[in-house]
Amino acid sequence: MTRTDALILRTAAGWTVFVWATRIRNILGDDTHGTGFKAVHIVLAVVSVAFAVAIWGVASRGRRRARDKTATPS
Repeated sequence: MTRTDALILRTAAGWTVFVWATRIRNILGDDTHGTGFKAVHIVLAVVSVAFAVAIWGVASRGRRRARDKTATPS
């Protein structure tokens, strides 16, 4: 995996975490939404953040493999 590919994946993962953290903070502080609305969005946030963590891991493994492949003489 190229450095640029890994950077794009990590940026997408970080952005996802940022957006959901901001969104959940706003939802929890807003008394106009009911418990069901809040619960559904918290579940969506947890799933999205879990995907973001997985994407970050894929990018890290891809970069590590690319580095190991170029460091090992053939």
